[in-house]
Amino acid sequence: MQRLATRRKPRRQIVTPEIRSIGILGAGRVGTALARLALAAGYEVRVATARPPHEIALLLEVMAPGAEPLSVEALIATSDIVILALPLSKYRELRPELFAGKIVIDAMNYWPPTDGTIEDFERAASSSEIVQDHLAGARLVRAFNHMGYHEIEQEARPEGDPARRALAVAGNDADARAAVSGFIDRLGYDPIDAGPLMASRNFGVGTTIFGAAFDRTEMAQLLASAHQREAA
Repeated sequence: MQRLATRRKPRRQIVTPEIRSIGILGAGRVGTALARLALAAGYEVRVATARPPHEIALLLEVMAPGAEPLSVEALIATSDIVILALPLSKYRELRPELFAGKIVIDAMNYWPPTDGTIEDFERAASSSEIVQDHLAGARLVRAFNHMGYHEIEQEARPEGDPARRALAVAGNDADARAAVSGFIDRLGYDPIDAGPLMASRNFGVGTTIFGAAFDRTEMAQLLASAHQREAA
């Protein structure tokens, strides 16, 4: 009897949009460091805070020359990627409808000494999953959270540099992860795809990865080991 050939399901192709503009919500140390690095990489950079644009214009002239101050609404509407570089305690002030369909990077961390105790995050293994629940229509990706703000610029290296550092990326949308990975690569880091957003707990506060520097091989091994432990 002739065996029927098994048809393989075609692999889904990842679609990576061209990223030209970066919007950063927050003008603190993380936000301005990322703004400077993105400007140096050739991106258009917009920054917004809760204050009117004219009130942060001078700050940006000093801290991130070339970044454009905008309102929150205008920044989200005109940016290809939006980075959340706010104190995490402010996340509920974000209007979910503005983020629908947007690629959003969550660079925030939960710090009770500065944020105060927030019950939602006390119970959650990953703060990004809580943020994603709030911004339900956003294509949320967690990245940049496991390195210090003072390292963001000084650790960046060109492709092929043996000292190039790896950054983990997690999110439920594969296309969004790919777009953020391309952005990270252009900034000077090796992106390592950790998988869905729940995997971000493997590089959160208190993990081996958090606050430490690893190359792409080491980072991939650590993430794979963490996944194996969860699956066991």
